[in-house]
Amino acid sequence: MIGHAARLRRLDNMIWALVAGVAVIVLIASAAGGFHIVLSSYATPAGIGLLLIGAAHFYRAYRVDLKLASSLESTAQVLVFAAVAAPLSYIAASSPMPLQDATFDAMDRELGFNWNELLAFMYRWPELFELMRVTYLSLTVQITAVVLLLGFTGRLPWLRVYMLAFIFAALLTIAVSALLPAEGVWLHYGLKANPAAMPVSHTSWPVFLGLRDGSFRLVMASGSEGIITFPSLHAALAVILMAAFWPVPIARWFGAVVNTLMLAATPIDGSHYFVDVIAGIGIAILCLVAAHKLVGRVSLIPAATVPLDLAPAVGLVPGNQACGACASVAAE
Repeated sequence: MIGHAARLRRLDNMIWALVAGVAVIVLIASAAGGFHIVLSSYATPAGIGLLLIGAAHFYRAYRVDLKLASSLESTAQVLVFAAVAAPLSYIAASSPMPLQDATFDAMDRELGFNWNELLAFMYRWPELFELMRVTYLSLTVQITAVVLLLGFTGRLPWLRVYMLAFIFAALLTIAVSALLPAEGVWLHYGLKANPAAMPVSHTSWPVFLGLRDGSFRLVMASGSEGIITFPSLHAALAVILMAAFWPVPIARWFGAVVNTLMLAATPIDGSHYFVDVIAGIGIAILCLVAAHKLVGRVSLIPAATVPLDLAPAVGLVPGNQACGACASVAAE
């Protein structure tokens, strides 16, 4: 029987293989698409990543501490994956596929959503607008914080579920955005926003437009912009973070509240249609299920039923052994 540490290692190797695969795709696509890779932008993530990997190896092989080793290595995985996934999103945004803004806007109206009414509401409540902005900007901090939380509380298989779901969601949203590109609501409506209420995403507009018309051909790690409209990666990660925080009672409701607010902030600060958010939520559930099944196949823990209080958070139902095996980590 493979030991617990060896099983975790197998999962980490899978994650690193995914990261390496994305890096290879970026190199090939950059060369084919005439992109220039800004090598200096990779110095910081590469340097910090190597230090974290070295420290993780030390605590895995010499001064054995699986909690600390997992926390360090998963943090390195987040950092390195972000450094290669951001350029991939730039390459995807250069897709020649026609913009789908009119379609997404029409879908919103069919569903009864009125984006302009939401914007007007935000303008009437500037304090709420600012709170929403803070939660929207909390994504990067949360992504790393949940790694450390799960690692130091010993929920190590659950940490790998989170990492895989995070990577799957990012790759799937990037792929869909290449096929169904959109410039976002603010640009589509031609809004001239009040500078005090300019959305967080406004810095990405020149980059997206430059990628579309060919005038911007740089790919970088540090300093890259979030340019995905449909589906919303912010929405997908909000749901994944809720599920990741859920096994830790002291953080459960914090994660639920903050990420619910982040979902509410996404249409305005992220310049997203409501269907972007709905699609992002659907992708999150799909990726959580896939991650649970993959971790379950490595047989980290005995098959078990998904805890009733956890099932709603991850979109699973009791009785699914492959997914339940991973969900039961919440009881650790």
